[in-house]
Amino acid sequence: MPKVGMEEERKTSIIMATIKAIHEKGYAATTMADIAKNAGVSTGLPHHYFGSKAAVFNATISFLLTDLSKQSRKRLLKTKTPMERIDAIIHTNFSDEQFQPSVISAWFAFYVVARTEPGTRRLLQIYHRRLISNLTAEYHRVTDRETAITAAEGTAAMIDGLWLQCVLTTNRPDGSPATMLVQDYVKKCFDSFETTETTQ
Repeated sequence: MPKVGMEEERKTSIIMATIKAIHEKGYAATTMADIAKNAGVSTGLPHHYFGSKAAVFNATISFLLTDLSKQSRKRLLKTKTPMERIDAIIHTNFSDEQFQPSVISAWFAFYVVARTEPGTRRLLQIYHRRLISNLTAEYHRVTDRETAITAAEGTAAMIDGLWLQCVLTTNRPDGSPATMLVQDYVKKCFDSFETTETTQ
């Protein structure tokens, strides 16, 4: 009988192998055989567990999104104010973990594949909704909901846009400058909330 947990270990191994393969060859050129080779398993095993390359890729993105969420929750435990919690979300998205070369390749493929693959597009939509929802919740603690949503959408757009700019325009992506730009935007949002309150 297989050991308890062996299936999950194999799935995780295949997911990590997928990240490696995409980094080495790109999503379009990556085959199930490449993934199996990187994972050190038979060619049929990725098919057995996931069924198709698209399904393996979506499982890989789900894995990365879950990891991103865990990192965010860990940072959020140390926060007290809405601005600190938003700052934790920003730092998570621009952390060193998110700028590992292989992870960059996987995230970039995520955006590209989402244009044509419905399942991947759904994951991207879930990610965006969750990000905006989390940001809205923090902004809404200090302003009305409509203003909070606008600020959250702007913050999310800056996070995604600056992340892409970092990975596409530099050989050694560094999240620090982007982090400061988003922080400045967030501070201006909070300042504007205070100004609105004093003028009402």
